[in-house]
Amino acid sequence: MLFTKMHGCGNDYVYVDGARENIPQDKKSELARKVSDRHFGIGSDGLIFINPVSDPSIDFEMEMYNADGSRSEMCGNGIRCVAKYVYDNRLTDKKNLVIVSAGKKKYIDLTIGDDNLVSSVKVDMGAPILKPELVPVSPDKLQANSKETTGSQYSSANSSFPDAVINAPVTIDGKDWNITCVSMGNPHAVVFLPEDVDLDSFDIEAIGPKFENNEIFPNRTNTEFVKVDNRGSVHMRVWERGTGETLACGTGCCATTVACILNGLTDERVDVHVLGGIVTCSWNGDLESSVIMEGPATTVFAGEIAID
Repeated sequence: MLFTKMHGCGNDYVYVDGARENIPQDKKSELARKVSDRHFGIGSDGLIFINPVSDPSIDFEMEMYNADGSRSEMCGNGIRCVAKYVYDNRLTDKKNLVIVSAGKKKYIDLTIGDDNLVSSVKVDMGAPILKPELVPVSPDKLQANSKETTGSQYSSANSSFPDAVINAPVTIDGKDWNITCVSMGNPHAVVFLPEDVDLDSFDIEAIGPKFENNEIFPNRTNTEFVKVDNRGSVHMRVWERGTGETLACGTGCCATTVACILNGLTDERVDVHVLGGIVTCSWNGDLESSVIMEGPATTVFAGEIAID
C-alpha cells in the first residue's frame, strides 16, 4: 500500500489515496492499528483515507481512524493535511475546497507558496455545538456527578447559553474539576487549570484516560487542559479519544477557543499553543457562526508498506 506521512503541528497521520488503494472496509480498523504502531508500523496518531465522491458539491471525503482502530468524526489537523495532499499531488487545482468527513462538509481555503505547494490552510469548521445531548455529554449523569461534587444541581456559568455545559463542576478520579463541553463534530471537554498547576509537568497520562472513559461522556471524549496567557493566547495539552496525548488537535484548538470565549477569558481570536506549534482560531460568540481555524500542514515522507 502506498502512503504519505503528514502532520499538522505534530499531530501526525498516515494518508492513503482511497481511489488508488482498494482496501476492504472490514480491514481498515485493523490496518489503522498496524500502521499507527510507532515500533512495528509507520508510526502515527491514526490513518486517514482520502476518498473520491460522486456528489458534485463535494471535492473529497476524509475517512478517519484513530490509532486504536476506532472511527473518528473529524480532525482539524487531519483535514488541513488532506487539503494539502490533494493539491500538492495534483488531484485538484482548486484553491477552495469542500471536504466531507462523517457526513459533515468543511469549507477550505488554501494558501499557495512560491513552490506551488500549499503553505497553510484555513478551514471553516462550522458552528460549535453546545447542546449536551449532541456533544454528547449525559445531562443526567452530569447532574448526578455535580450534585455529589457541590451538593447542588448544576447550572450553566453563561446565562446566554443556559442549557450548555459551561464551567460545570465534576469529580473525576476523586478530584474536583470544572469542564466546558463543546462538539466540533467530535466531543470535547475543556478544563482550565488553576494558576498553581504547571502545564508542562501536568500528569496528563494519568488523568486523560479517566476523562476519556468517564460515564458522563457516552461516546468518550477528547480532553483539553488549558492555561490562559492573555486575551489572545493560551497554551493547551490534549488527550485524544482513541489515541492518547498528541502534539496537537485541530478540533481541540477550536473547542478551546470556544470555551475561552464562553467563559469570558479571551477575545474572539486566539493563538492556541500546543506541543507541536500554534493553531489560530476565531469565533464571534454566536452559535450560528463558524469557528475558523488556520494552521500549517506538512508532508514528512511517502513510502510503501506491506499489508495482509
